[in-house]
Amino acid sequence: MARHREAEARSGFPAARMQPAGASEGRRGAIAALLDAAERLLVDQGYAAITTRKLAEQAGVNHGLVHYYFGSMEEVMVQVLERFTARLIERQRAMYSSDRPFLEKWRSAWAFQEEDLSSGYSKIWLELQAVAWNRPELRARLQQVNREWRKVLTEAFAPALREYGFDALSLEAAVSLVMTMAQGYALERLCDIEEGHAALLSEIDDWMKSRSRGTARAPRSKKERST
Repeated sequence: MARHREAEARSGFPAARMQPAGASEGRRGAIAALLDAAERLLVDQGYAAITTRKLAEQAGVNHGLVHYYFGSMEEVMVQVLERFTARLIERQRAMYSSDRPFLEKWRSAWAFQEEDLSSGYSKIWLELQAVAWNRPELRARLQQVNREWRKVLTEAFAPALREYGFDALSLEAAVSLVMTMAQGYALERLCDIEEGHAALLSEIDDWMKSRSRGTARAPRSKKERST
């Protein structure tokens, strides 16, 4: 639990929202138990199957505490996503900050994608995005999760694009491409669709290897790209 709180504090999500300062140990324990139970239920059964009583039963607390501490079931679910995201962003930043070549980091990032599918994070992230389509009040929170992931990729890709001499897209566009690719990949995998995935990753890997063998060049200037 302490590790989770440290990751939350370093993320872009308000730690006070998840665990208010000065809260008693009993309150902290009940909040953590409810978030843990909600995370399990979202992975195993999905948003639509979760009721207040089911959540409280799984957490081992009185069902009145759900609304007392969170105000709504939607708030519980969004805090689950924020907490889960904070842990994974901590992992991702640690990986990208290593001294390994970017190609190895890219491979690790896609291995993490498989881990996130297995752990249920991808399912929670995509399902809550779908919930937010009809819940405008949730969209700002989901947008913040998206921004946190974009920050991670922007920090990691800025030096990588220079290293590989890749100037077909701007940094912002490259990050958007990979974000969209990763979410599309996860969405299809959750529906047991894998057609073309191996080929896509293999060809990107081959391109990176070819650039790593000394054929990378400095990116062209904006003036050169326009001619």
